[in-house]
Amino acid sequence: MKLSSYSSKFTKKQIVLLSIPVFFSNLAIPLVGMVDTGLMGNLGESKYLVATSIATSVMTMIIWSFGFLRMGTVGIVSQAYGRGDYREIVKTLLRNFIVAIVIALVIIIFKPLIYLSIQYFFITSQETQELINIYLNVRIFSVPAELTIYILVGFYLGIQKTKISSSLIIVLSILNIVLSSLLVLKYDLNIFGVVLGTLLSSYITLIIFTIFTYNFITKKFKIIPKFEKLMIKSKLLKLFNINLNIFIRTLLLTFSFLWVTYLGSKLGEDYLAVNTILMQFIILAAFFLDAYAFSTEGIVGYTIGRKNKKSFLSVVKNSIQISFFTALIISFLYFLFFKNLINLITDIEILRFISYKHIFWVIIIPPLASFCYQLDGIFIGASQTKEIRNAMVISVVFFIGISIYLTPYFENHGIWFSLALFMILRALTLQFYFKQILKKF
Repeated sequence: MKLSSYSSKFTKKQIVLLSIPVFFSNLAIPLVGMVDTGLMGNLGESKYLVATSIATSVMTMIIWSFGFLRMGTVGIVSQAYGRGDYREIVKTLLRNFIVAIVIALVIIIFKPLIYLSIQYFFITSQETQELINIYLNVRIFSVPAELTIYILVGFYLGIQKTKISSSLIIVLSILNIVLSSLLVLKYDLNIFGVVLGTLLSSYITLIIFTIFTYNFITKKFKIIPKFEKLMIKSKLLKLFNINLNIFIRTLLLTFSFLWVTYLGSKLGEDYLAVNTILMQFIILAAFFLDAYAFSTEGIVGYTIGRKNKKSFLSVVKNSIQISFFTALIISFLYFLFFKNLINLITDIEILRFISYKHIFWVIIIPPLASFCYQLDGIFIGASQTKEIRNAMVISVVFFIGISIYLTPYFENHGIWFSLALFMILRALTLQFYFKQILKKF
């Protein structure tokens, strides 16, 4: 589907059609987390699940903090695509490649500091700490591939090739699931098998799609990508400002999810393990709903590049409505199948029992969060990153304060109530800044 063929009014049908490929790719990502959780949750001892929970939460926070490599790429590329400036698209892609490699090397160098931070903040047994270290020793070397994949996904979303971006994520996820399952179930490598599957799948996917992307650019844009004349001061400053704001926003967002893990660890390893399981449901819903946000990012950037306010307002209205309706369907499915899924994920009875008592939060959060997910996509497509940053700062400060106050009184339910309020605050703060986008027209 070509954007140039769209009318000025973006219908719900058009948005859904554009989002369908992203649905499948986004569904694949949390399925990897669920499979990993299931593999560790059925080993008979909670230490494997706890170690995987902490290690993946920390690494997710670190890697997702550099989500600007995808989001910043989408905003700049989609607006350049709207102007027909293909050379700037390719240069943006190459600049971000360089940034990704530099960031990855810094993360690898500071791996000892990451482990020391985990030891300081999470009180666990020595056996669990050893398992965490095994995970980190391997996962740290997948960072260069994972960050570069972010850029490739952002590139294809920016030029509205959602089928290609979706294929990339699906290939990555299927490889991850197959390799991790094989290494754990057949070769009995437990946590080492899970993380080795992640490492191998990342590099295999990167190699395949780097070759594909080079051929795509040379044929589609008639440009041979070259790492020259990239260091233009004005372009670098624009890239830095956009990326810094998104970095701060994403760092705070991932910290918020890590905060849930941290508070759960204060209540005991059983609650930490349960929150790991419950977060898989929230993440699954988030990635599914983000399909609309991801496809909207490119459309919003395109309409701004075209200076078409009518199209912009149409896609905002329709995408938010679709996202909320889809969230209601997800919640209904959770209501029907929650216990069955919990039983599939873990065979540890105490974890099942505690999880059953938290079904309310798993049901209520997706509809509440649908608004902030969609507004995120709209602001990213418009490259209004300062507003995204400010909204997240306000929301996280209140979230931490509320959770600290409620947890002593309501224990784990206090944590989840705080998370629900956090999603509402994100939407309200972004809505407050919405008028800033309209100034672009």
